[in-house]
Amino acid sequence: MDNEMAAALANFMPIAIMLLIFYFLLYRPQKKARKEREEMLAALKVGSRVVTIGGIYGTIVSLTDEIVKLKIADKVEIEVARGSISGNASDKKE
Repeated sequence: MDNEMAAALANFMPIAIMLLIFYFLLYRPQKKARKEREEMLAALKVGSRVVTIGGIYGTIVSLTDEIVKLKIADKVEIEVARGSISGNASDKKE
């Protein structure tokens, strides 16, 4: 009975190791990045300078739960989805 149990455990170990690798290399970093993105989107406020996924820089004029109105030039305002905001450009100092 002990040899059978050891064989079963030996067969299960590679699968368990693969699951651990999957968790630490794929799932955990994605979860952390998703949490940081959600925090960034929740922290948006009027006057923040942001960049969209498409590379458009603008300043937030107004925002709702789903829509952000950006001023990209004098007298030019566009509406974009809140989820299309890639990052806060005012935080990035170069």
